[in-house]
Amino acid sequence: MATSPASFSDIGKRAKDLLTKDYNFDHKYTLSLQGSSGLGLTATGLKRDQIFVGDINTLYKSGKTTVDVKVDTYSNVSTKVILSDILPSTKAAFSFKIPDHKSGKLDVQYIHPHAAIDSSIGLNPTPLLELSAAIGSKDLSLGAEVGFDTASANFTKYNAGIGMNRPDYSASVLLTDKGQVLKASYVHLVNPVNGTTVGAEMSHRLNTNENSFAIGSSYALDQLTVVKTRFSDNGKVAMLCQREWRPKSLVTLSAEYDSKASNAAPKLGLALSLKP
Repeated sequence: MATSPASFSDIGKRAKDLLTKDYNFDHKYTLSLQGSSGLGLTATGLKRDQIFVGDINTLYKSGKTTVDVKVDTYSNVSTKVILSDILPSTKAAFSFKIPDHKSGKLDVQYIHPHAAIDSSIGLNPTPLLELSAAIGSKDLSLGAEVGFDTASANFTKYNAGIGMNRPDYSASVLLTDKGQVLKASYVHLVNPVNGTTVGAEMSHRLNTNENSFAIGSSYALDQLTVVKTRFSDNGKVAMLCQREWRPKSLVTLSAEYDSKASNAAPKLGLALSLKP
């Protein structure tokens, strides 16, 4: 729903995407094929140092049902079945992994004009329970999430936050890590014509009084090329250049330099995404 608030997991997402999305310091290759019958196939390969791993993902859509099956290099099979509108404004997803017989999980999402609720329960004798909720509107949302492990009878997480989203800016404040970290972020669209965007994220750990921050920017050189930069308080400077060299196909070059490790070579990465 266009007027519904963002899910709790989406609070602060614009800042996270600006600072982390598409940065890759390995060699990654993705090939996606889409059939007219609703069947899609995606093959992904990742080369990290001297190790190469990959997976093949098959996605099939029919009406309100989506079946997603992934097989990786180690013969693990992950399956997710998504059912949309099983009840008004409700979506359910059942997922499991083979051979892990305890990996079954049921996720249910409910979207209301003034609320977004996500719940998850593990399908085993001692399940992990998770619940998140956000209230408000598409511009302003207030939410919280909690996780409980029935095996140990302990809370695995409890976080809260508030976010504001407008076409030209986004701001959020989150209390994470079981109330130990206060995180604030802000993103501003400076120039809508060339997509110039700047943003920052600052964190304060309450129990140790440690502070950290990251500053990022994004700029479109032309309609097909985007350049992003990032600077962190730990002395790391990163940059990426992404080019749409053919429709829906991207090549991304990333680099990161650690000023505190002057003897180490900069990290370089290449990501190639092909969609015929």
